[in-house]
Amino acid sequence: MLFVVHALDHEDAVQRRLANYEAHKSYLASSAMKTVISGPLLADDGETMIGSLFVVEAASKDDVIAFNRDDPFAAANVWKEVSIHPFNKRVDNR
Repeated sequence: MLFVVHALDHEDAVQRRLANYEAHKSYLASSAMKTVISGPLLADDGETMIGSLFVVEAASKDDVIAFNRDDPFAAANVWKEVSIHPFNKRVDNR
């Protein structure tokens, strides 16, 4: 099943995000969780990172919660708010 992880950063998190970016990328690359697509959410200026968005494939929401909890960004207190929801992909125009 697919799940969407929508995470919004604390307002003062840009430096923590940048300091933990390599650890975050390494975690995603080595995780057993299949990341379908992911990337930073941006402010209206199109440049400033303000959060993260993931679509992942997992057996359960609990697996996604654990995956998110173990992310270096979570440990570094980058994210202020995280929402996780099942996702039913209906259109994929890639």
